[in-house]
Amino acid sequence: MDLLAKFGPLLGQVAPSIATALGGPLAGIAVRTLSNALFGHEDASEQQVSEALATATPDQLAAVKKIDADFKVQMKTLDIDLERIAAGDRDSARQMQAATKDWTPKALAFFITFGFFGALIWVMVFGIPKTGTEVLLMMLGSLSTSWTGVVQFYYGSSAGSKQKTDALTRGEK
Repeated sequence: MDLLAKFGPLLGQVAPSIATALGGPLAGIAVRTLSNALFGHEDASEQQVSEALATATPDQLAAVKKIDADFKVQMKTLDIDLERIAAGDRDSARQMQAATKDWTPKALAFFITFGFFGALIWVMVFGIPKTGTEVLLMMLGSLSTSWTGVVQFYYGSSAGSKQKTDALTRGEK
């Protein structure tokens, strides 16, 4: 989906439930939800939603964030577990990697990690430049989100750990 490719990092930060849905079989529902948040109706095309996200105001992003919470509740009432869908997606990627032994995920993980920490060290040593600050901050945000994905791919998601901890706290097995 083009929306996820273009705005995945942004949506991952503002509306993680909608971002997860965009990457799976619920993409149509997610686009309609974003359309509702941005335009007040569900009839906007994916292209219109994409254009609106590219120029979204802070108020529109706040509306997307609020509607994400509503979306998560709606998915819960429909008994759709977005985290289970995301975990299944990661699991299939891991299984594919184990079967094919492709070097691409390792190379991407290396470059994303190097880029993220390299940019952080650069900013800490040399400070934020006078020009291009917006681009630098956008790049750091994207690299941060990507690095989180790398860690989740190789070491698992913290959502499962949190669920286990919560279950143990409640005394469940």
